[in-house]
Amino acid sequence: MKGLYILLVAIIFTSCQNQGQSKEDINKAKQASIDSMKVEINKQRVIDSMKTEMAKIKEEQKVESEKVVVVQQPANGQATTTTTTTKKKGWSATAKGAVIGAGVGAATGAIVSKKKGEGAIIGGLAGAALGTGTGAVIDSKNKKKE
Repeated sequence: MKGLYILLVAIIFTSCQNQGQSKEDINKAKQASIDSMKVEINKQRVIDSMKTEMAKIKEEQKVESEKVVVVQQPANGQATTTTTTTKKKGWSATAKGAVIGAGVGAATGAIVSKKKGEGAIIGGLAGAALGTGTGAVIDSKNKKKE
C-alpha cells in the first residue's frame, strides 16, 4: 500500500514537471505508472491469497488433531473417555516449495516481463519447478534424519 502512495506522488510530480513535453510522452509515463501499480496490486493479491490458504490449512490441521475416543471397560461396567491427539503430518516440503515458488515466480515474471500475463505464467511455472526441486531435497534430508 505504501508503494502505491509513492507511485501516485511520483505521477503527480512527473506530471507537473512534464508540462513542456508532448502529450504522447506524458501518456506513456502515465501508462507506465499505471502498469507498475497493477503489478503491485497483483503481487499483493497473491500474497494475501497465500496467507488465507495457509490460515485455512492450519485451522483444518488443528480441528483434525483432536479426536475423542470412548473406551469401555467391561469388568466394572463403566465407560471412560480419553482424549487423544493425533498429529497430522500436513504439507510436505515439496508441496510447500511448489506453492511458494509458483507465487514468487508469477509475481517476479509479471514484474520483469513486458507482457505481464505471459511473464506471470512462465515465472509461475519456473518457480513451481524450482520450488518442487528444493522441497524434494528438504524432504529427502528429513527422511534421512528419521
